[in-house]
Amino acid sequence: MAQALDPENTLRMELKDGVVTIGMRPDLAPNHVERIKTLTRRGFYNGVVFHRVIDGFMAQTGDPTGTGMGGSDLPDLKAEFSPPSEAQHLRGTCSMARTQNPNSANSQFFICLADVPHLDGQYTIWGAVVDGMEAVDGIKTGPSARNGKVEDPDAIIRMWVMADE
Repeated sequence: MAQALDPENTLRMELKDGVVTIGMRPDLAPNHVERIKTLTRRGFYNGVVFHRVIDGFMAQTGDPTGTGMGGSDLPDLKAEFSPPSEAQHLRGTCSMARTQNPNSANSQFFICLADVPHLDGQYTIWGAVVDGMEAVDGIKTGPSARNGKVEDPDAIIRMWVMADE
């Protein structure tokens, strides 16, 4: 890693196979980074499952209902899309999930399991895995016939902001 991590903008996420470190990008998506930190500090993500995981594509979490339809009690966020020249959906990228409405991101996010350039400029990138991608790779996947819906899904054991350690 070329530069030291900023503890206030670094997340740690404990999964069954290890701890994942995510460097957040307030320079790209200040409102989304602030939302992730607020929810993390509330303990919102602790125990939340990866309800949709598609091998070679992405692992999605952040819905407390585990259905893919839920969110937090906070209002949805206005999109903060980055032009592909500034940020791309590469393996390890963390980006917000949303409905067809670009301004509907709330609490759900996904981690790219591979490079997915067709998402560039259409979803808000707020960070990237800087360590522990092997633990992300160990997340249980769902069948493609069910759009990645996972039966008995893996969960985030605990997530915290590094500054709070």
